[in-house]
Amino acid sequence: MEFPSSSSSSSVVSELEGTLLKDPDPFSYFMLVAFEASGLIRFTLLLLLWPVIRLLDILGFGDIGLKLMVFVSTAGVSLSEIESVARAVLPKFCMDDIDMEAWKVFSLHHDRRVVVTKMPRVMVERFVKEHLRADEVIGSELWVNRFGFASGFIKGDGSSISSRVSKFFVDEKPTLGLGRVASAGSSFLSLCKEQMHPPFITTQNDHHHQLLRPLPVIFHDGRLVKRPTPSTALLIILWIPLGILLAIIRIIMGLILPMWAIPHVSRLFGGKIIVKGKPPLPPVSGSHGGVLFVCTHRTLMDPVVLSTVLRRQIPAVTYSISKLSEILSPIPTVRLTRIRHVDAEKIKRQLSKGDLVACPEGTTCREPFLLRFSALFAELTDQIVPVAMNYRVGFFHATTARGWKGLDPIFFFMNPRPVYEVTFLNQLPVEATCSSGKSPHDVANYVQRILAATLGFECTNFTRKDKYRVLAGNDGTVSYTSFVDQYKKAVSTIKPFFH
Repeated sequence: MEFPSSSSSSSVVSELEGTLLKDPDPFSYFMLVAFEASGLIRFTLLLLLWPVIRLLDILGFGDIGLKLMVFVSTAGVSLSEIESVARAVLPKFCMDDIDMEAWKVFSLHHDRRVVVTKMPRVMVERFVKEHLRADEVIGSELWVNRFGFASGFIKGDGSSISSRVSKFFVDEKPTLGLGRVASAGSSFLSLCKEQMHPPFITTQNDHHHQLLRPLPVIFHDGRLVKRPTPSTALLIILWIPLGILLAIIRIIMGLILPMWAIPHVSRLFGGKIIVKGKPPLPPVSGSHGGVLFVCTHRTLMDPVVLSTVLRRQIPAVTYSISKLSEILSPIPTVRLTRIRHVDAEKIKRQLSKGDLVACPEGTTCREPFLLRFSALFAELTDQIVPVAMNYRVGFFHATTARGWKGLDPIFFFMNPRPVYEVTFLNQLPVEATCSSGKSPHDVANYVQRILAATLGFECTNFTRKDKYRVLAGNDGTVSYTSFVDQYKKAVSTIKPFFH
């Protein structure tokens, strides 16, 4: 099947589920809303109803099954919370499910792009418009009461999908329609001049796609690592009680055991640490100052894992970790204030006593990107050892921007087999530090680049504030502010942020 060539005036209407997204069943996305917007009880309830929903679909009552999913996942949930999940959680899972061949066809038509979805519009509109670059999204609308809570019901204006699509194309028919032949949601195809159906097979190269790609998801939130299909969701629910018990045991072991024993004991409970490179030797007694370990920031556990590998307690500078995390931490922490001169004095004082760990990104990032490094560390010492940290987990993410950060270490240890990779790079030579006349920003950018190259990541100029504006609608330190303008500003400037 060959792609139609782009023209000066071309438009496309595409089905989302089963076309732009590989999975035709939206059940897992409602499960995500249930879990992230409400909690485990609603998540479990929706899973228990899955056989009923599936049976309704088989019997030809798919609309009833869809309404049941909408009701169970959204009834009584505030619209703001649903919107929060839609912007911070769902885009990552939608992006992982994209059919790139369908996207190639969809992106060729630049005059107008319309997407039709079975899900409520609020759940996918941000992803479809910002990441797939669509102009319009046609989906159902949630009934919301005057207090801002979803009733669980869908507004019905009685119009069909075909009539709703036709409203966007008054003067002429859409150039192309993308959708499944047997899908009720693809009834709009008859309105289109041409039709294409999955699977989409590339038979020619189009250099246009080297320039236009789906906008990558750099920031995302939520606790679940995998999209909760029925089988995955069942496995998660069955694992949680055992995971909590395992997390308690692991945390207790980390608090009572000496550092040298933790790597050996952690293997008995499923944990694994992979060390690459040559760790530096401990500082000699009476030596002047300590080494500053500059790490990439993947989870709250980065400094703890580093201390475990080095088999000695190394203090870590922190910004805004919870009191519970400080209590559970087996290493000393130095809380910074974000007041530059005050923080500089604290770091200098600690370095004069010995080694120190710092994460110049200032916040965690889950995707293969590095945020901009603060240049403060480069101003304070020339003894810098870059350390590339990365991790792998199976069920739960150990970071959050919207939730309670105190649970971060608990969720990390709830994973069946958490794996950490620690790669030591050589200490920076004098000519690469500020002693040789380089600016702190040049040093920070250089360290960011070599760490990114080690991990196979990409450097960005995004900061902690950018992350929290995208995920939580604030800069990480202030109360809630308008998210829409901030997000659009971040998205509109995303390309220059890569270097």
